[in-house]
Amino acid sequence: MQRTWFLKRMALLSVTVALCAPSLAQRRPQTPPAPAPQSPAPPQAAPGANGPAMPGAGRGASSNGPKPYKEVITEKAKSSKGLFTVHKVDDKYYFEIADSVMNRDIMAITRFSKIAAGAGVYGGEQANQQVLQFEKGPDNKVFLRVVTLIATANDSTQPIYKAVRNSSVDPIAAAFDIKAFSKDSSGVVLDMTDFFKGDNQPVSLSSGTKRRLSLSSLASDRSYIESIRSYPINTEVRTVKTFNASSGFGAPSASPFPSASIPAANTAGAVTMELNTSFLLLPKVPAAKRLVDPRVGYFADDYTVYSDDQQKVEQANFIVRWKLEPKAEDIEKWKRGELVEPVKPIVYYIDPATPKKWRPFLIQGVNDWQAAFEKAGFKNAIMAKEWPENDPTMSLEDARFSVIRYFASDIQNAYGPNAHDPRSGEIIESHIGWYHNVMELLHDWYFVQTAAVDTEARKMKFDDELMGQLIRFVSSHEVGHTLGLRHNMGSSSKTPVEKLRDKSWVEANGHTASIMDYARFNYVAQPEDNISRKGLFPRIGDYDNWAIEWGYGYAPGKTEEEQKLTLSKKYIDRLAKNPRIWFGSYEYGNFNDPRTQSEDLSDNAMKASEYGIKNLKRIMANLPEYTKEEGDRYENLAKMYRQLAGQFNRYIGHVSRNIGGYYETWKSVEQSGDVYEVVPKAIQKDAVSFLNKQVFNTPDWMLDKNILNKISAPVSNQVSSIQVNTLNSLLSSSRLSGMVSMAARDAAAYNVDEFYADLKKGIFSELASRGKISPERRTLQKAYVDRMLSILNPAPAGGLTISFGGAAAPSDLGRSDVSSVTRAHINQLKAELSTAAAGYPDSMSRYHLQDLVARIKDAMEKK
Repeated sequence: MQRTWFLKRMALLSVTVALCAPSLAQRRPQTPPAPAPQSPAPPQAAPGANGPAMPGAGRGASSNGPKPYKEVITEKAKSSKGLFTVHKVDDKYYFEIADSVMNRDIMAITRFSKIAAGAGVYGGEQANQQVLQFEKGPDNKVFLRVVTLIATANDSTQPIYKAVRNSSVDPIAAAFDIKAFSKDSSGVVLDMTDFFKGDNQPVSLSSGTKRRLSLSSLASDRSYIESIRSYPINTEVRTVKTFNASSGFGAPSASPFPSASIPAANTAGAVTMELNTSFLLLPKVPAAKRLVDPRVGYFADDYTVYSDDQQKVEQANFIVRWKLEPKAEDIEKWKRGELVEPVKPIVYYIDPATPKKWRPFLIQGVNDWQAAFEKAGFKNAIMAKEWPENDPTMSLEDARFSVIRYFASDIQNAYGPNAHDPRSGEIIESHIGWYHNVMELLHDWYFVQTAAVDTEARKMKFDDELMGQLIRFVSSHEVGHTLGLRHNMGSSSKTPVEKLRDKSWVEANGHTASIMDYARFNYVAQPEDNISRKGLFPRIGDYDNWAIEWGYGYAPGKTEEEQKLTLSKKYIDRLAKNPRIWFGSYEYGNFNDPRTQSEDLSDNAMKASEYGIKNLKRIMANLPEYTKEEGDRYENLAKMYRQLAGQFNRYIGHVSRNIGGYYETWKSVEQSGDVYEVVPKAIQKDAVSFLNKQVFNTPDWMLDKNILNKISAPVSNQVSSIQVNTLNSLLSSSRLSGMVSMAARDAAAYNVDEFYADLKKGIFSELASRGKISPERRTLQKAYVDRMLSILNPAPAGGLTISFGGAAAPSDLGRSDVSSVTRAHINQLKAELSTAAAGYPDSMSRYHLQDLVARIKDAMEKK
């Protein structure tokens, strides 16, 4: 949901991160007149080896040298012309590679066509992606290089061009003897049989994938080429590979990326799979680039650009997008803002393995983007079609075709990756991954978020129309990723909370401005609002329309930099007119801005969550009835109770983000105001008040014995777990340190002293009334004291620590004001507890308070 929307588990991290990923890979541009980035020149070769060879050149070099064409490509040959002319002679496969293809960038995309059950990957998923070049070398050899575009110098006449070449040698992945020269001397013939039968990484699995799948050496006697077909701009190679494999069971690994245990490895000691490698010729001249602006959320690519005229190194940073351009005769119309049809529309095919009743909804999810592309000046720019099952010239793995692939899997997921030209960001193709069991996830989301207002959501199996519409919205989201769009987690914050209950407004505008948000359904709507599904479902909105217009529409300017400035001015003007096009910085790692969160709604998390909890209470009261199915042993009830508890926990997280948070609003110098602002004190205090009321004041509505006595033993208490986890999050080192830093910069900021006072007032409210302290509250109060004491006496660090994304450890609280304020508060609390404990009427409560006093005393006297 990329690379993905619903992120694939850590063991399957790939492009989506690319996703994307996502979900969430990056690179950069050149001005139109500049030549395409070039890989380092090949080594000096023997005469005739790097240029057009004369007939028979080098044939006398040795007995193994090139032979006459007819002796290699005999009358037995079965040939197909295309990117490479492929000849099959007996059991040999030969590529006839034209000189015009030498040193051209060729994208090689390898996919699993078929894979053993239990591997965690599925037929149709990508296994590898490389950019390759064939080049002539010495001694009648042809080398295959893997191109890594990291840096370039565009002007070969400048001295720095040599420096870049000297530090940018691409690896030679394979070498081939020239078996013959083409009849007209315009190419060479190579025997590719052993290369494709063997285990060569550029067209097989990476070493990391093999480790994760517990695969070892290739079993060559059980590996073979199934077919090779060639087309005008691509060649498709299908192979069957068998790897020796271990069962994957044994001592646990310290790696954060767990390995898979494939049943076939345990039963046969081997794993067999089918792979398809698509060789696709990239354009000789890369597509035009659009430079990145982080205020519009696109995936991006980049490389470093060097020139003699620089005073600092430049980064070419450009977005990932399809090459969508008007026909030559329509260019002026397009520039004037008239709708025109593109030269080549974006087409997605539906995997024929997809159940027929869901196909129309997947298609509609793609076609829904047509209106957005009209904002960019294109009509009929994107569409989905059924796969023509009886066309032998088409293959699902063919990189010329983009496909929504359907996986028979229990994973609750879908993701939208793409493969793009690293020189320009041009998207070449996309295979959306659609897991069958994503429907379970959709059911559970819709149930817990809308069953209070949609009667059709009050059951364990939805009718096909409802499930189909849920599939449609996820289809649109995933397609958005394949168009280059990142998640926009800030989009929903631009909807005022009360508008979510305004039937006419929300049905006209949607509850969030972006389908790329994680703003599933309108959980704020109340039963009395009578809002239809049109106001409950996500849809392609204002931000999405703007993002497509920005990324695919006409941008005046002779150079990429001029176009960037034009688009920046357009953004500033458009944002002033419509704040709903704002893009939040969540995708770039800012998890401190409460406006940009996943799964949240509106501009006020406290009010939105109060409405959401009202609906959860309504659903909880009827949960046994809504989940009842004949023969069910309360599995449904247990599952949906967990889902409701999870939704409640999300609301808590949305509110908590406000405490110690700050706003990050990217701006250029032409815009007024600050980029960074502390969340106003009043909002932070409102958030603490919400948590005291809805969380720390025990939510008894979650403790319905009519439900709990049917689904869990009396030794567990999920409510206490939620309360303690929330408390520990609020009192985390990173949050407290941040609050101290913010108060140092802004005297009006909500400081730790005020925060502690507000929190204590809610958590120890019984002290004022001398009321009985419930078991859940006693657990919570102990947790509060223990956490405060741990701030003063932190446990020594130890054990294995794994850091992801370069995240730094929190600062030492002992050297900050946090320690000082904490000590003052814990001493004050000790005095209040001692006074209250002396005459507390309830004995269990009194014992509890005495215990807290003793804990504080022991910890404070600890040497």
